[in-house]
Amino acid sequence: MPAPSNGQLGPVVSAPAGKVEGQMEGKLAVFKGIPFALPPVGSLRWRPPSPMPRWNGARKAIDFGPACIQLKPQLSNIYSRDPMPMSEDCLTLNIWTPRNAHNAPVFFWIYGGALTGGASREPFYDGARLAAQGIVVVTINYRLGVLGWLAHPELSKESPLGISGNYGLLDQIEALRWVHRNIPAFGGDPANVTIAGESAGALSVMYLLTSPPARGLFSKAIAESAYMISTPDLKQAKYGMPSAEESGMKLAAALHAPNIAALRAMDAYKLTEEATMAGFGPWGAIDGHVLPHQLVEVFDHGEQAPVPLLTGFNSGEIRSLRILAPHPPASAAEYVSAIHDRYRDLADEFLQLYPPGNMEESILATTRDALYGWTAVRLVKKQTALGQPSFLYFFDHGYPAEDAAGLHGFHASELPYVFGTLDATPPLWPKIPNTEEERRLSGAMIGYWISFARTGHPTAANEPAWPAYGLTGAYLDIANAPRPASHLMPGMYELNEEVVCRRRASGRIPWNWNVGIASPRLPAPQAGCKESRESEVKAR
Repeated sequence: MPAPSNGQLGPVVSAPAGKVEGQMEGKLAVFKGIPFALPPVGSLRWRPPSPMPRWNGARKAIDFGPACIQLKPQLSNIYSRDPMPMSEDCLTLNIWTPRNAHNAPVFFWIYGGALTGGASREPFYDGARLAAQGIVVVTINYRLGVLGWLAHPELSKESPLGISGNYGLLDQIEALRWVHRNIPAFGGDPANVTIAGESAGALSVMYLLTSPPARGLFSKAIAESAYMISTPDLKQAKYGMPSAEESGMKLAAALHAPNIAALRAMDAYKLTEEATMAGFGPWGAIDGHVLPHQLVEVFDHGEQAPVPLLTGFNSGEIRSLRILAPHPPASAAEYVSAIHDRYRDLADEFLQLYPPGNMEESILATTRDALYGWTAVRLVKKQTALGQPSFLYFFDHGYPAEDAAGLHGFHASELPYVFGTLDATPPLWPKIPNTEEERRLSGAMIGYWISFARTGHPTAANEPAWPAYGLTGAYLDIANAPRPASHLMPGMYELNEEVVCRRRASGRIPWNWNVGIASPRLPAPQAGCKESRESEVKAR
């Protein structure tokens, strides 16, 4: 709990990391830009984060730290804001805590942005409205793009474990360790930490659920619009993807860098820009240590962290991410023909779920379900199988400006409601009306999310009970108001599960957004996939 300021500008906390001076915002003590690791610059570029030594004196923590290096916005879209201050020295976190907090639940937020962008200073991640409900909110920065996710044989040789890549994930783990050591001084309970994130932040939550070094650092998880896609192996080409080390070598060659020393000598922004132009895509790497296996394998074997889970997805995920969906063919007949060619024995089942009558809507739904819908249902099924309470939502809310723009329930549209930051959205974001209905929906979602962080069971005052997924396939439908329902999109999960199962069995096809008319030909039926499907049908 923050100590009296003794004439200083703001509250002062004496933590194991050192004294920190923040500022009061109403009844909250707020601390911004606290470093949780040494700056990952110079020789520390592409190394695991090094713990920050204890500092002397009181460190002022009243301004957000710079965002990690990322490309400046090239095109305006609904997610764009003016460029943020950026630096390679960016491993900081922010804390909002009630003035008299003691052993309060901790909400640990990981931003999205495709592992290439995002920052904890984003205005709609402001933790004030959540912390006002009696919890401690922590938001973090982690390394992005080539600076956070490059793997290379030379980097692996530097490692005692013989691995490289995953530096952005290791940053998240180091931030969790910092919270574990220091959050009691800020009124938080290190034994009651909920990791939470959206999009790439939700991918990160799944990485943390499967990462042995993260085990024991959190007790609950929230994954909003997660995607359980295939991930490159560190050293071997698998599932139609080159190894992470091979991708790193190809990038070095494209940048005419003879070695890692040359890459470390490059300007951080120039390196990020040139790596992007060369086609480098940041992903986790299956290295046997930080990420032991493919996400699907870890969850299949029940080896993920056994914690309560809240997860879900949005009805219009792809409406704002149309780059992930192919263009409709010229006619419905071409669509049907393409699906029969690609999905073979599953084509009729596919066309029943995604019919040709409105090809554009079917194509948007196909990509949404393959990425986000299948993942959300898979997560609750697998956590339920571990005996953990698991809660599924479907966010289908729209409002006039959003619907007029053709963006009903678009990707990330739930975030202002979760954080209560309806008035802090980017300039081109469809403006959320300042009405009682919108404020009530936000209040309901804050209530559900906060109570889940507190107890592992989501409840909200004057709102319906949110049943666990359990054996009935229960979920919360969030449209104009929350409404319990069951059996979300019958057949959607089973179809996508079989597609992924067959691709995995073939060993040569990734599972991501290469679906529908963009899908390669589906491998032949596999006995193991058929048995899995039959057990799923029996369970419904």
